[in-house]
Amino acid sequence: MSGAELLKLEAVTRSVQLPDDSELQILSGIDLTVSEGDHIAIVGRSGTGKSTLLNILGLLDTPTSGTLTWSGTDASRLSARRAARIRGRDLGFVFQQFNLLPGRTALENVMAPLMYSTGRDFWQRRRLATESLERVGLGDRLDSMPQTLSGGEQQRVAIARALVRRPRVVLADEPTGALDVATGRAVMELLDAATGEDGSALITITHDSNVAALARAQFQLDGGRLHPLEVEAAL
Repeated sequence: MSGAELLKLEAVTRSVQLPDDSELQILSGIDLTVSEGDHIAIVGRSGTGKSTLLNILGLLDTPTSGTLTWSGTDASRLSARRAARIRGRDLGFVFQQFNLLPGRTALENVMAPLMYSTGRDFWQRRRLATESLERVGLGDRLDSMPQTLSGGEQQRVAIARALVRRPRVVLADEPTGALDVATGRAVMELLDAATGEDGSALITITHDSNVAALARAQFQLDGGRLHPLEVEAAL
């Protein structure tokens, strides 16, 4: 069941100027509302603008036109400092390639977002990171280096890192792209359960219909626009 509105895109476009002075339209009139507890999948082929849309949702990029509202505030009015604070505190990111720090243990990787915190989060960072790894079933791998972990385990470390601050929105960009089908499904079920437990919104960017089928609302990004989509997981 959805709660308070977190993100709202209204008529959002994104275009870039090419070297020949022509304009490349990437997004064209995107409308999307994301509330607490939502699990949304956005499906699209490579090159359709999925990553551009995720960057806008994650306050890493700004629309060319249209409005992005974060928790009731027009994002264009956010200072760079406040936007960075929201990204660090309220947004969690999970990527296809895990992006774990080499030479750092699983625990140290999950602690990393807390190193820039203040107060309780900073002083209790080891306990919070340990609890986050335990949530994803890696309580016995705290001291393991990334290269000693399987792909599924590395992605679970990345999920623990994304969840350690209990963000309000988790953005997952092709989170199963580097995993086999069975492992990918297990990882997505874990991510869905963890965000559901926290009441967080989960937005998954994917090209995989099996991953999209786990979401409660699906959209296809095509021609720069979002269209409602219904998908069924393969047997």
